[in-house]
Amino acid sequence: MIATTTEDFAATLSRFACGLTLDKLPPAAQAAAKANIFDTLACAAAGSSAAAVADVRGLAAEWGGEPQASVLVFGDKVPAHHAAWVNGAMAHARDYDDTHDAAVLHAGVSVVPAALAAAELAGGVSGADFIAGVAAGLETICRIGMATQIGIIESGYMYTSLFGHFAATVAAGRVLGLNESQMVNALGISYSQAAGNHQVTRDAALTKRIQPGFAAMSALISVQMARRGIRGVQNTFDGEDGFLRVYLHGRCDREVLRADLGQRFEFVDLSYKPYPCCRFNHPAISAALSLRKAIDGQVNRIRQVRVGLNHQAYQAVCTPVEVRKAPRTIVQAQFSIPYTIASALVDGGVGLEHFSDASLRRDDLLSLARKVDAAVDADIERQAGRNVSPVQIEIEMDDGTVHRTRVDAPLGHPSLPMSEADFDAKARDCMRVAIRPLVADAAERLRDGVNRLAGMKDMRELIHVLAPAG
Repeated sequence: MIATTTEDFAATLSRFACGLTLDKLPPAAQAAAKANIFDTLACAAAGSSAAAVADVRGLAAEWGGEPQASVLVFGDKVPAHHAAWVNGAMAHARDYDDTHDAAVLHAGVSVVPAALAAAELAGGVSGADFIAGVAAGLETICRIGMATQIGIIESGYMYTSLFGHFAATVAAGRVLGLNESQMVNALGISYSQAAGNHQVTRDAALTKRIQPGFAAMSALISVQMARRGIRGVQNTFDGEDGFLRVYLHGRCDREVLRADLGQRFEFVDLSYKPYPCCRFNHPAISAALSLRKAIDGQVNRIRQVRVGLNHQAYQAVCTPVEVRKAPRTIVQAQFSIPYTIASALVDGGVGLEHFSDASLRRDDLLSLARKVDAAVDADIERQAGRNVSPVQIEIEMDDGTVHRTRVDAPLGHPSLPMSEADFDAKARDCMRVAIRPLVADAAERLRDGVNRLAGMKDMRELIHVLAPAG
């Protein structure tokens, strides 16, 4: 797709999104969109029982309003923007959702909930149009992320929620059938709401998991306002006071935003998580599991674990040092390399059970976490300063023996993908901890529904899978 250099990216993006149909998506992109829908909905099931989610859902129910869209797992019908808000928080709450390792963001947690709410609001949306809407949204957030040249630590923003405002708006707008002019207005209205800070991770705030829901909610507000003819900013991205200057300080490659848009799809390179914690932890977990075999599981003989990684990963999951070595809350544990390395070394894996109040009191995990020391590795910083960081890990045993390994791409990366069996096992794990019992064989039904989605006449059939049993 060719755009003139004088055209704002909002116009380019709107033309792409409004014109995207299932038959314009190559098979790999269709498969990637369906994989994201499957994984995001599974993660939402697990997130339904996470702290803060029931409170957010309670607020939405208390506020009431038109029963336009479903709150997953709970079964409430609320205004569409409230459903998008709760479902977005739910999908991100366990930190089990997708990641774009190069862009350093989660793509589906704002996009899929916004598309779901828009589909219920519209009624009768086909599975093909739903896939196209999700694909347009995923491509939007991944494109902006790949074009961004300033890291999250320097900018102070979480790109998942910040860019998610635009991505969710594109997804919801495409599902609702907005025309190009309406989509431009919707993106401009969304720009008036865009936010999402990194301080939430430093303070272990529960708003970390709610921020993607804010993005999804703003999308439903934006597209409905635009559909009523309300004019938003027209030069959302490239304007004198547009998003690229105001939020990214101009450090964005505009060519990357536009190059081959509609022909090449960045979201096919999304990674998926085998472990329910910050993606910055995953290379370290993979390395720890590898070294666990090298030391024959003799964790009681470990004297020290040394970790080298890039600056943004060090800031996100290794500081403050005293907090990351002895996390007191689940969010602190989700963002702790010492804790997750200890969990991998002691238990041979990292699962949902490790992010519980009971596990945070385990002396065996905490005593080993205190032996984990991290530092910025100059070579890794130079090679991958903007990306999810590779890690170099050394384990020194009590006799002075040192075992070391480096991991550049952990399990779930496109170069080392999870299998369909891995995804299905993850989905069953997620369904197991849902706050309410779901229909029998919910994971299998979700897989079947996603597999049939392209031919589904009304995609609301998929939502019924995540309704409470009975």
